[in-house]
Amino acid sequence: MKILFAEWDCYGKDDLKETFAAEGHSVVCCPMQLHGNSQSEQPMLALLHKEGPDIVFSFNYFTHISDICNKENIKYVSWTYDSPNLSLYSDTVINPCNIIYVFDKDVYMQFHKAGIDTVHYMPLAVNVSRLDRMGKSLPFQYDVSFVGSLYVERGNYYDQMAADLPDYAKGYLDGLMAAQLKIQGYNFIEESLGPVIDDLYKAFPIVPAGMESREFLYAHAVINRRITAIERLDLLLDIANAHRVDLFTHYGGVTMPGLRNHGSVDSYSEMPLVFKQSKINLNITLRSIQNAIPLRAFDIMGAGGFLLTNFQAEFLDFFVPGEDFIYYEDKEDLLKKIDYYLIHEDERAAIAKNGHDKVAAAHTYRHRVKEMLDF
Repeated sequence: MKILFAEWDCYGKDDLKETFAAEGHSVVCCPMQLHGNSQSEQPMLALLHKEGPDIVFSFNYFTHISDICNKENIKYVSWTYDSPNLSLYSDTVINPCNIIYVFDKDVYMQFHKAGIDTVHYMPLAVNVSRLDRMGKSLPFQYDVSFVGSLYVERGNYYDQMAADLPDYAKGYLDGLMAAQLKIQGYNFIEESLGPVIDDLYKAFPIVPAGMESREFLYAHAVINRRITAIERLDLLLDIANAHRVDLFTHYGGVTMPGLRNHGSVDSYSEMPLVFKQSKINLNITLRSIQNAIPLRAFDIMGAGGFLLTNFQAEFLDFFVPGEDFIYYEDKEDLLKKIDYYLIHEDERAAIAKNGHDKVAAAHTYRHRVKEMLDF
């Protein structure tokens, strides 16, 4: 196939282009803007007419690409790894040109129940062969590490909104978030925002661009990120009271005893080395991802790292707890398991190897590309 790759600064683009080529497909890259307009669409239209590709592909779904492909009568294949990918809730999602893959089964079921047949379920993946080439027997440098955003950066949506909320709405959200922090596997934020939704909108207006509700937008784009920030900082603080924690994040304002903040790492060339050189790699899932396996978990296992994660139901579809990865139920359980696996090196190494081998056997980009293009 000839594939027009709508390219932006996204994770995994080099791995996927390499995989398309390894599977015998030719790739034509088209730099794109995240928000389309008549001027930005011209380069893609020109390449479509010049190259005559079989499909257009992008990571995440973009409404303007779908509209172009629909007018040009060409298939548009997209694969989302952000949660939420708000463009999915545009009315363009029903364009017959679309073949949209989402990594969260709950999101897929929303569209399936609505009778929308352009959205399909497909988990995320990693380029295991590239990660293996980066070395398998590197010495450990870190006991417990966490790579990811803390969602506390200056200018985050929640802080902007909270500054103008009335006291009742602030108290309501505080109680709601405290309750949600105690629950894994079921997110009730969206369905609970009715009593304060007008206050949220007045304080920080977000206008739905498509079929999504205001409750959906505030729950997943604002409040679940705040809950994740509270959870990640709280867990890291308690772990750092007992063990050295190495944090890799683009926000430099977090300091605490027992924690080394290294700043951000390049996801392509540096992050896999962190996973390989950490005795324990933490995954604390963004709360808007309700049951799916997040990309970070695949990254860790694909690199051969030991994964300690919160529980996500879709892990059980592909992996065995205690054999391929370890999950924790709450903070107390997390701390106990860190204590245990830091000193039980043979068990830790066996679990990391099992996780790596299962990802290599069924969850690489080559597996996903075959599934995508065979469809």
